[in-house]
Amino acid sequence: MEDLFTAVAVAFETIGAVSMALGFVLAVILSIRAFTRRQGGAAAFSVLRTTLGGAILLGLEVLVAADLIRTITQKPSLEDALILAIIVLIRTVLSISIQIEVDGVLPWRRALLTSGAQVVAGAVTRDRAASRGE
Repeated sequence: MEDLFTAVAVAFETIGAVSMALGFVLAVILSIRAFTRRQGGAAAFSVLRTTLGGAILLGLEVLVAADLIRTITQKPSLEDALILAIIVLIRTVLSISIQIEVDGVLPWRRALLTSGAQVVAGAVTRDRAASRGE
């Protein structure tokens, strides 16, 4: 049974890494499209920054889940719990920092919570609307 949960944790880690890599590619593509539509370099940079930040947030969320699965399925020890706590703390600080950069406001001051996936989806939606000339 432990092998199954290890495989699940590895799958989550892979999904987290792939989502960040694909998010980077998507961010570059959307940024280039914004620039070629003559929206300007500032708009292209904003799209790149926002989309890449959202992709990193999504990847971090999945990687935290992988760490949780890996830790609770192995033989629990105080050392493993402490390592997990430190990893989650570091990733949480990174997530908050990235969200502040993307949104320009503290996460707890926003009226609605926005996940990394919602940020990326919003960038794609805005790109499609701009392509249609809306």
